[in-house]
Amino acid sequence: MKASETKLQPIIEGTKQYVVPLFQRPYSWDKREWKILWEDLEWLADNPEHKSHFIGSLVTMPTSNQPESVTKYLLIDGQQRVTTIFILLTLLRDLAKQQQIDLYQEIEQTLLFNAFKKGHEHYKLLPTQSDREEFFSLLKSESTEKQSQISLCYQFFEKELKKNKAIQIDSLFEIIKSRLSVVSIVLDYDDNPHLVFESLNAKGRPLTQADLIRNYFLMRIPVEIQEESYEKYWRPMQANLGDSLTEFVRHYLMKSGALVKQSDVYFTLKDKIGSNDALATLKDMAKFASYYHKILNPQFEANEVLQTALEELTSLDVGTAYPFLLNCYDDYQQDSMSVSIFLQIIELLENFIIRRFICNTPTSQLNKIFPILYAQAMALSPNDILNGLKIFLQNKSYPKDAEILQRMVSDKMYGAGDRLNKAKFILKRLEQHFGHKEKVDVSNLTIEHIMPQTLSKEWQESMGQDYQTDHDLYLHVIGNLTLTAYNSELSNSSFAKKKELLKQSHLDINKYFANCESWTKHEIEARSGYLAEIALKVWPYFGDANKTTDKKDVTGKTPKSVTILGQSFPVSSWRDVEVCSLNTLLDLEPDLFAKLQKDYPNFIGSDSLRFRNHRQLKNGLYIEMNLSAQAIYRFCTQAFESIDLSSDDWFVEFVE
Repeated sequence: MKASETKLQPIIEGTKQYVVPLFQRPYSWDKREWKILWEDLEWLADNPEHKSHFIGSLVTMPTSNQPESVTKYLLIDGQQRVTTIFILLTLLRDLAKQQQIDLYQEIEQTLLFNAFKKGHEHYKLLPTQSDREEFFSLLKSESTEKQSQISLCYQFFEKELKKNKAIQIDSLFEIIKSRLSVVSIVLDYDDNPHLVFESLNAKGRPLTQADLIRNYFLMRIPVEIQEESYEKYWRPMQANLGDSLTEFVRHYLMKSGALVKQSDVYFTLKDKIGSNDALATLKDMAKFASYYHKILNPQFEANEVLQTALEELTSLDVGTAYPFLLNCYDDYQQDSMSVSIFLQIIELLENFIIRRFICNTPTSQLNKIFPILYAQAMALSPNDILNGLKIFLQNKSYPKDAEILQRMVSDKMYGAGDRLNKAKFILKRLEQHFGHKEKVDVSNLTIEHIMPQTLSKEWQESMGQDYQTDHDLYLHVIGNLTLTAYNSELSNSSFAKKKELLKQSHLDINKYFANCESWTKHEIEARSGYLAEIALKVWPYFGDANKTTDKKDVTGKTPKSVTILGQSFPVSSWRDVEVCSLNTLLDLEPDLFAKLQKDYPNFIGSDSLRFRNHRQLKNGLYIEMNLSAQAIYRFCTQAFESIDLSSDDWFVEFVE
């Protein structure tokens, strides 16, 4: 058996063929794995200084070949990765051909096909029989009505390339062939491939990167002190961090500004140590691991005020900030940072994260901001890290007050994933602002929708003829949310009944309802504005110049174009804006429409008779057109934000 680290290009190039054995399962990667690979490729495109990225191992075995036939290898392990790469190369070939770029010939003749061979030997990759027809059709650019994982994979990467206009076909091709790294393990002729496959896929727990790192350290430390070093440094880290150990090592490597992918932790650490003293690195890691343990488990922090602050911050699920926090913790432990400054830094981070969340600012850039934050802040203000943080962060999509006021009135706060947790956090902070002498315990409270998620007949009548539209657009905004222990009692009761129950609440944010006689979109907007004003006091703007901007009120404005991911489309009405935006969204994320249809049943549906005025989208669904300009603007904004696109990715220009 021979093992070596290599790039993909030399593995694929040449007259050869990789045959997936019959005992392998068919191609089964789905959106989860495709997304991980795509994010890795985007990261490599954004970070040209990183020469390679490890994507796993390939286990192959040469087979006996007939004279004049291609050199064949059984692909024992790694067929999912290899098949995905071939599908992606096929897409790049097709796009290059459409754009009349000569690159398509290189991809086709050197990487996809054995140009001068016939039959099955014409293909560099021979999948299992159940996948061959679809795979061959894709490579030959033949249309097929079958929707297999192979065709879905092709469509996924096609959509992602449409969304990321910054990645060029030729640069992505270079990344795939020259910067993706694998460990190639070539078995001997007399090995049993079936037994090898079984051993590789046994149910035992596989080695983690942390296991590899431990073994690497022990190999680099002199034998006579290995056991002592293990007990003193490695074992406490492993005991305290458990399954978080690999992620700690990644954040430890990132605290000096490096960007490290989860799959590259082991190789990055090896490069960092190089010929240096491995024991010194292990000691340093053990020190920072003790800080990391307290960040993850604040109850182990001796200072109670700092403990509470860390509990609040970590409840926001801000793992991307941990490399920065490690540096701050070290300064604090070494007495070069006071606890007061450390607390103000944590408060500043919460401010930055919450204001961005309120404005639906995509979080994808945070993993680039936080690793360099400490060094940048110190460089900008060597004697005042707080000032340096403010200078640096205010230029990283930090929302101004006017945007906070507008977004809290119009945007969803409640939703799936971390939105529920953050919405509750915001409501808790707003309640705490009233200055209770006793700590507000919200652990037993839940979020209540005043206008309920299911409207009764009584609610429909009280909200007026546009109750369907108002329900879709205002249900999850902050003005319609509160905290209560009466969730089950309130349910979808009338507003009058909810008002009476909320009078019994000890929370100040629930006293607001005492002066409300009804609950429609107007009352929701008013309360959203009221809470937004409090939010500006809880998380005050820390920039130097708090310039105001006009609120996004589009009533009376005539659109002339809508720009989506840099491409501008001419429009002459708000109805055109709605149709164009949703059809483009359909091209980008067709799977999303099932969720949109569920979340906005009064905007999108399959029955045209349900709508007062409708148009049909490319997928056959109908959309409601009898909407105000403001309703269309709000609906489209929420739809695009649901796929993590910001106001820079979707915006409307108006006739002057």
